[in-house]
Amino acid sequence: MRDISDGYAGGSSGDGNRILARTLPPLLVTMGIVFQLATPQELTGTPFFTAAPLVAAPLFARWVAAFFGAVGILAAVLLHVVGGRVTADAAARYLATELATIVFATVLAVLIHGIVERARNQLATAQGVAEAAQRAVLPTPPTQISGLRLAARYEAAQTDTLVGGDLYAALQTPYGVRLIVGDVRGKGLGAIETVAVLLGAFWEAADSEPSLPTLADRLEKALIRAGNRRRATDNTECFATCVLAEIPPHQDSLRILNRGHPEPLLLDTTGGATPLRPDEFALPLGLGHLSTHTTGPDQWPFPPGSTLLLYTDGLTESRNATGNFHDPIRHLKGKAFSSPENLLTSIAADVHRYTNGARDDDMALLAVTRSGNPD
Repeated sequence: MRDISDGYAGGSSGDGNRILARTLPPLLVTMGIVFQLATPQELTGTPFFTAAPLVAAPLFARWVAAFFGAVGILAAVLLHVVGGRVTADAAARYLATELATIVFATVLAVLIHGIVERARNQLATAQGVAEAAQRAVLPTPPTQISGLRLAARYEAAQTDTLVGGDLYAALQTPYGVRLIVGDVRGKGLGAIETVAVLLGAFWEAADSEPSLPTLADRLEKALIRAGNRRRATDNTECFATCVLAEIPPHQDSLRILNRGHPEPLLLDTTGGATPLRPDEFALPLGLGHLSTHTTGPDQWPFPPGSTLLLYTDGLTESRNATGNFHDPIRHLKGKAFSSPENLLTSIAADVHRYTNGARDDDMALLAVTRSGNPD
């Protein structure tokens, strides 16, 4: 039998599935033999022999399904010869019926495998398109920019979903390194469209706008234009929470403008984790017209060795089995991480343990470490 890594048509989602795929078809054949030997002669193991190739069809290669069908046929013949389970005049009729049933199941299993294989290929094609769309809509930021080390991570709430309504980006500009992490309203294709609008506006405006408030204005105008176009077919409000950060060159500081988003965390070299609460909260992008007040950025120290952690509410609103929210500070306090990538790996693993793998919202993470003296 071909190993599961080669013969498994649909892949495996865990150790339990791999064990099941390897053992179930031969187990069915074994159960059929034992059943026929241990029961009265009126009963046969044919149902087990027919089930074996049908179970193998979606799990293994086509020849494996045919192999288990042949094994079932051979077992039925041998059991008929050595068991003497029917009278001589009825033996041929009983055996022919059993063999016809197993052959029919084997042919059906081969056909089922072909259907499953085509579906698997279609899924692989769709996943390839989705991965290309993810790279286009949400490209991975560079790992190093101007004395900073960066890492980004996207954890989708739904299995096999690659991108949704969360976003992040990092860009070297004349004003320093500028960052954005955001969460748009809604889900599905509409949310992805809004993500593309915001990131496109960020990449265009971050190089030219002299301040974070004017950059936020550009993003808001782009979001409003997109919302106006969408209202022709969809009356839902178009808005997004976000954090804009700016790390100026030659300075041990950073500026943050928070537009209704969860507070970033500043991690120091001693294991401290400080939430960066804004002096005043601003409305999310797309809702700024509801206020005439312009909110300015807050400035924070950002010495060498410290790390800025930006995230979406998929981190802080993850719940455990008792309904309690996840607290990232509790996990991070007192710990040191050798790189921003290790930090994000640790956070993602902790959230997975806390929620037992069940989350309702996507989670985007962006970590930036000042690795040495500023340029």
